[in-house]
Amino acid sequence: MEKKRIVVTGMGAITPLGNNVSTFWDGLVSGTSGIRKVTAFDTEHYPSKIGGEVSGFNPADWMDSKDAKRNDRYTQFAVAATRMAMEQAQLDVKDLEDPVRFGCIIGSGIGGLDTIEQQTFRLYKSGPRRVSPFMIPMLITNMASGVVGIEVGAMGPNYGIVSACATASHAIGDCLRILRAGEADVMLAGGSEASITQVGYAGFCNMKAMSTTSNDEPEKASRPFDAKRDGFIMGEGAGVLVLETLEHALARGANILCEVPGHAATCDAYHITSPDPSGKGLQACMRNALADAGLTTDDVDYINAHGTSTPYNDKTETAAIKAIFGEKAQSVHISSTKSMTGHLLGAAGGIEAIACIQAIREGKIAPTINYENPDPECDLSYVPNKSIEAPVTVAISNNLGFGGHNATIVFKAYQA
Repeated sequence: MEKKRIVVTGMGAITPLGNNVSTFWDGLVSGTSGIRKVTAFDTEHYPSKIGGEVSGFNPADWMDSKDAKRNDRYTQFAVAATRMAMEQAQLDVKDLEDPVRFGCIIGSGIGGLDTIEQQTFRLYKSGPRRVSPFMIPMLITNMASGVVGIEVGAMGPNYGIVSACATASHAIGDCLRILRAGEADVMLAGGSEASITQVGYAGFCNMKAMSTTSNDEPEKASRPFDAKRDGFIMGEGAGVLVLETLEHALARGANILCEVPGHAATCDAYHITSPDPSGKGLQACMRNALADAGLTTDDVDYINAHGTSTPYNDKTETAAIKAIFGEKAQSVHISSTKSMTGHLLGAAGGIEAIACIQAIREGKIAPTINYENPDPECDLSYVPNKSIEAPVTVAISNNLGFGGHNATIVFKAYQA
């Protein structure tokens, strides 16, 4: 049976480069870094003192101020990105025949970490009766989807996904499958994260996963594929897409941004934090996603790499691309936008999906900034330091998460 065609009609982004899609994209193509000194807490005793913080964000611009106070920052980001995406899609639940055909999957890798931290401080300082009655709904990782459903009236399939840094890409993939199966007509898909907190930094720093060598030059810290990379930079924000069946989008006269023809998910089954050095799990993921899309490696113009700026991830991803793409690996354009945003963990796949869609729409590919020292184990075309103009018909986005989770999404220019 022929698969239903699924398209994107709206996008919303809250990022370290700006709080809408156009500002985010302009920052990417200009090679601007959103990494700064952390302001959320005193970093004096932390090895890493920098991050990709969201600035200028007021949750009351996007939801009732009383409701905003009852939701963690990660949920506030999700609501804001959703409202932007729905505005671009010109989508209103009142115009839909059946709100049960309108669903939402917006995941988070960690959820309400700030809420956990603040309420734990309150418990030990003032006792159990001072813990907020809203603590549990504020911190659980399904709440972004739940609150978004309440805010916009989406009554269809609704749940949260937690697969670490592959979360948002898995959410998009699940929405793709729900739409193909005929269980909904419209889905909100993506991820949200707000983990720049004291305990979040302490945990990642003590794992020695975060960069510590560029605290005095934050904009140079995230350097995917560069020989001097020494760890990732924490980011925060949200990325949300409106996905629809092609039939539904055409029937309501929606402006179609691109098509999503394929997705795949695999597991390394290797280690809780380290990728399998062979890259076999990611190889299978890219291979299966392209097969799902009915495409081959010859069709791919651009890869938005996971590219975290950690020693193991970048060389493993490079090896996996070489194994799957063969000779084409030397010519396909690859970049890591994490060089500018930092790593948004469970939200990464959401904003990186937008980077892929914009590359298709604009014919521009965002660079990998801070690529200055070639690494013999990372020797592909990473669009170093400056964006390029190039036609992009097919783009893929890779995201990998702790636990060995892999996700690949395929985006394609829409043709009637």
